[in-house]
Amino acid sequence: MDQLSTAVDLINDGKQYLKEQGSDQWQTGYPDESDIREDILHERGYFVTDGTQPLAYLCIDFGGEPAYSQIKGQWLTDGSFYGVIHRLAIRNGQRGKGLSGSIFRLAEELCKNQGAKSIRVDTDEKNTIMQHIMQKNGFTLCGTIFFAGGDKLAFEKVLDGPGL
Repeated sequence: MDQLSTAVDLINDGKQYLKEQGSDQWQTGYPDESDIREDILHERGYFVTDGTQPLAYLCIDFGGEPAYSQIKGQWLTDGSFYGVIHRLAIRNGQRGKGLSGSIFRLAEELCKNQGAKSIRVDTDEKNTIMQHIMQKNGFTLCGTIFFAGGDKLAFEKVLDGPGL
């Protein structure tokens, strides 16, 4: 299976899981295959594997997020350079096994290597599991951001370490 098909399968697993949890997030078509294709084309799509098979997919973007310029609340950093986690999905059968720690360690490493000062991420208010995972991994709830499809909770984690 190629990267695109694998990523789409993981995203579809995530969509189904969110639906089962009662969340409207990802239930209107986004993200779709074209979003994932762009991630892969621009080398911002990443897989977390067990050495043989992909267990999770995420996009880490360093181009900024326009919606993050308006927040009801306050970011922890000035936003001069940050990584954004988009489209995080874990394969069915792999949730609840501590995989989120590996995912966020990967994200932190990639962001630090790019010189980012922080990582930002947003999620739906009803996605309480993702909110818990982010807080468990050191992210702080900073406020609410506004997208055409609805408001999202905004989180940020300040990075430290080499080069920062």
